[in-house]
Amino acid sequence: MRDDTLIVEDTLLLMLDDKSGTPAGAGTLIYVLGGGMLVELALLGRIEADESRAGLGGPMIVAVGDGPLPDPLLQDAYDVVARRPRRVQSLLAELGDLWTPLSERLLQRGFIRRERKRLLGLIPTTRLPSTGSAHETELRQRVVDVLEAGAEPDPHTAAVIALVSASGTLPSLHPRPTWSSAVIQRAKELEDGNWGAGAVGDAVTRTAVAVAAASAAVVVTTVTR
Repeated sequence: MRDDTLIVEDTLLLMLDDKSGTPAGAGTLIYVLGGGMLVELALLGRIEADESRAGLGGPMIVAVGDGPLPDPLLQDAYDVVARRPRRVQSLLAELGDLWTPLSERLLQRGFIRRERKRLLGLIPTTRLPSTGSAHETELRQRVVDVLEAGAEPDPHTAAVIALVSASGTLPSLHPRPTWSSAVIQRAKELEDGNWGAGAVGDAVTRTAVAVAAASAAVVVTTVTR
């Protein structure tokens, strides 16, 4: 059974190098994590994408519903969206500045550990290697099952794969799925929001797809500039 982790926590865990703790795709990480926050809010039914007001910056995102959210990071993200409707592109950077709180969470959960050393005996360095936790092992196996064996993903796993694929770092996963045209196509399908009719309710699916697709577009635009 999966631990009660956020989509952004598992996304970052996959993107971290197991030995050094350096994130793959560091230049676009903030957009990927911001996208993860929006997708999670969409899956919880707390934001909607107004496709009738879509533009170059993606669809307009509006907050819906009320009541407290189950995680303070999600609550903070929701509060930002709730201030006023904004296009997804303008939200990603503001919501995705999460390296410090997320790395601390991964440390507290025991998924990574902190190593402090001195390079050449002089320069202090910090590494965040993987602890090889059962959670990470299971997460990576779910990714392989979905991409290689065509297993039906749960919404959480589908979102994680979609975000990693959108970041362009999927080939760097270790251990990674056996790279093939079928794996590439499957990852792209998830990136495009094709998560299966049974994954979530139709209305939530449409919202999550819009947000995930816009997030991926922003990442690609950022990389190619």
